[in-house]
Amino acid sequence: MSDGYTDDERKQIRDDFHDAVTMTASEIERWLESDDSREVGQKHDGDDESTGHASGRRIASILRKKQAELTDDDYSHMRKVVGYVARHSKQRPDGDVTDTRWRFSLMNWGHDPLQ
Repeated sequence: MSDGYTDDERKQIRDDFHDAVTMTASEIERWLESDDSREVGQKHDGDDESTGHASGRRIASILRKKQAELTDDDYSHMRKVVGYVARHSKQRPDGDVTDTRWRFSLMNWGHDPLQ
């Protein structure tokens, strides 16, 4: 199944993804091991893992790939990440966000707003 992205679209998606994802693959993987990471996000019935936590694992995998190895499915996920980070960033709470569920949720998606 191909989404039929053009070369220009792929470049734009990659650029937007790398702007949104401020953490390295190693930083994301370390973060996902933490209790704070596991305690935030939306879980579906019967799932132990939140949508964002699963996305974080996927993002780390994408970051470790060479550009030529990226699939249309990867590009679709990259677009989803860009959209989530943009929407969630607009909901920033007032005050210090260091230890907030808002920040922790974004970090599951590879974006640390304090970086």
